[in-house]
Parts: sequence; structure tokens; C-alpha cells
Amino acid sequence: MKFKHSEALERLPKQFFAELVRKTVELKKSHDDVINLGQGNPDQPTPAHIIEQLKEASANPLYHKYAPFSGYGFLKEAVAEYYKRECNVEIDPETEVAILSGTKTGLVEVSQCLLNAGDTALVPDPGYPDYWSGIALAGAHMQSMPLLKENGFHPDFSILSDHVLNQAKLMFLNYPNNPTGAVATPELFTRTVELAQKHEICIVHDYAYGAIGFDGERPKSFLETPGAKDVGIEMMTLSKTYNMAGWRVGFAVGNSSVIEAINLIQDHYYCSLFGGVQEAAAHALTADQSCVHELVATYESRRNVLVEEAARIGWNVSAPAGSFFAWFPVPEGYTSEAFADLLLYKARVVVAPGNGFGEYGEGFVRLGLLCEEDELRDAMSRIGDLHLF
Repeated sequence: MKFKHSEALERLPKQFFAELVRKTVELKKSHDDVINLGQGNPDQPTPAHIIEQLKEASANPLYHKYAPFSGYGFLKEAVAEYYKRECNVEIDPETEVAILSGTKTGLVEVSQCLLNAGDTALVPDPGYPDYWSGIALAGAHMQSMPLLKENGFHPDFSILSDHVLNQAKLMFLNYPNNPTGAVATPELFTRTVELAQKHEICIVHDYAYGAIGFDGERPKSFLETPGAKDVGIEMMTLSKTYNMAGWRVGFAVGNSSVIEAINLIQDHYYCSLFGGVQEAAAHALTADQSCVHELVATYESRRNVLVEEAARIGWNVSAPAGSFFAWFPVPEGYTSEAFADLLLYKARVVVAPGNGFGEYGEGFVRLGLLCEEDELRDAMSRIGDLHLF
């Protein structure tokens, strides 16, 4: 007997990158030299001092029981300490922090917390596809905000009609941006707060790459903007900052009513994270941050190599200002997917086609800075051998 999926599941968007993974796996069966620049999975290990904290904490019998549903207070206090130290933002650990099993979970949940069927959510295009999933599960409508190169990959709010803005209940932003590598300006965040106040839109800022900024610039937190906590929240993950992708730990901070809603839905879904992971996460946030500075330096060095090698083969590209992604234009005469397939099968280099991130991702491919510099040089050399530029 085969049971029919619910209407909510049927509304979910197709997982575009599942096909890319399938193609890559098939190619690896016959070639052992595939260079994967299409993934978003950090390649470095979790710093040793965080691992040691987990080892020690795992022996604590308190953590062998159910954790408090909304997480341990010490982790929320560590989040507040992090925001005060890094962003000079005051956070109330009791009412303005929600502990998440990775921010992917939170980004899907928040739409179910705040949207009703027929409501509108504003999403960046190109953007992280999981924004779409939560909106679909809520039965809401999605309105894209084009991120164009000529606008610095920032949304142009002036093109949104009053009708759309009055229907909108939620807006997703993400800086440093996946996939473009752009960073936000204070002016962008100020305009965002003003728009949110005028139209009563909740802002969800995805700050996953908040620690990864280049050329001596620290990426701005949305919550540094006056009035930001009144109109929204920010979500951050330990996956990128501390190479803890597999640990599945993140948090949301900001507007207390939204935090309350996230905690409420999670009361029905989870029993929070293993206490040992929470203790290790708190240690990561409050301990010496040298490992983060070293990681950012590694990504910046890789970025420089990638851009220099691209220029050497005639690929006219721009260097990302943040994140661990580069957003490169495809050569004339190719779609994003056709160009990605060409690189996969002719150069054995995996890149992510831009149309997988939305309509306005067409014409670009995303490359990750998640392999060693020699591999980046090799990848660019192989692409250069195709004489496309």
C-alpha cells in the first residue's frame, strides 16, 4: 500500500542540488581526481579545544537526561556574551535567544511560526533555497527580491509595490551572502528597518557567515542597526565560524515575540540538543577566538588564489567580500547549468549552477573556498585548458 503525501509536502520545492550530487557521485565512480567546488561543507576540522570540551562534558550524568526544552541557560548567556563582545549588541538571554538544531531548522520553522496561508514572504533571489521550503510548508506566497550585480547584490526595495509590501509578513536577508559573497552596508540595514516599521514586516537575517569577512572588514550584524530588534531577528550557526557543521547547533536572537514563537514550535518538535554539545558550543563562543581569525585568514588566502588564477585564464571575475563562496559569471553562450555540466564532464570540476538559487542566479556559478589552494589552482588550470575565455 502506498500512502499519499500531504498537501504541505507536495508544495515543497524540488531539491535542485540533489541532481548535482548524483552527477558528482556517478563521475567519481570512474575518476578519482574530481575537484568539488560545488559544496558548502567546511573542510577543516572543529578546533581541538572545542572537541576536548565535548569529551569532558559528555561524562556529565546531568546531560544524559533530557535537556530543558528551550536549551540550557549557560548557552543562552554565552550567546549574549558573544553578541556584546563581537557586535556591541545587548541581548537578554532569557527572552531574546532561541537555541536551534542548526539554523537550517530555524529558517524553515520561522515561516511556520509567523505565516498563514495566503500571506507573502519576501526572499532574496538568488538566495538559500531552504527559505522557500518553510514558506511552502506554511502555504504562503513567495515574492522574490532580485539581487543584481549593479546594485552590489543588495535588494532594491523601490521596485516592490505597496500591494506586495502590505501583504508581506516576513522578509529574509542574508549577509555575508550565499551565494554571491556580497556584504551588507549600514545603509541597507537602515533602509530595511524603516521598511519593516512602515509595513509591519518581520525581518529574518541569516547571519551564517557573520564571522567571515575579508580585507580587514568585519561583516555587520543586522542587530547593530538602531530599531532592528524591534522588527526582527538574526540567526547564526556555529557550523561556519567554528567548523561545527555536523554538530548541528545554532541560535536565533532578537525580537522577543519571534523568539517566543520559535521556542513554542520547538517545544512540539524537539527536546533540545544534547547537553554536552551545548556546553561545547558555549565554550566555542566564549573562549579565545584565535581559531576563528586563523580560519578567516585561510579563506581569504584561498579567495586570493582563486581570483588570481581565474584572472590568469582570462575569467573576468569579482572577489567576494565575505562568506566562503565566490560568485562567478558564466561565459557568453552558456546557461548556468550547461556551463556547470561542461566543467563537470570536461574538467572534472564541480561548481553549483546559479539558477539553483533562483531566477536571478542564472548567468552565474557558485564556487566554494573549501579545498586547499593547490586544488583551487588545479581547478582553474583545468578550466583554462577548455579555452572558454
